[in-house]
Amino acid sequence: MAKAKTKTVRVTQIRSANSRPKDQGQTLVGLGLNKLHRSRELEDTPAVRGMINKVRHLVRVEEVG
Repeated sequence: MAKAKTKTVRVTQIRSANSRPKDQGQTLVGLGLNKLHRSRELEDTPAVRGMINKVRHLVRVEEVG
């Protein structure tokens, strides 16, 4: 059987979590981001999309594949 290619998104932190609610900073850490201009490629799942939506004003999202 051929393995289905999973979609991924590249998430880059573009704004600081300072002076933001604590849960937003924790969400960034959960995404693997904790410093400006760091990027992570993550699977495009509903859970990841929910986390991105919570901090959408602090990150940039790009479709990878």
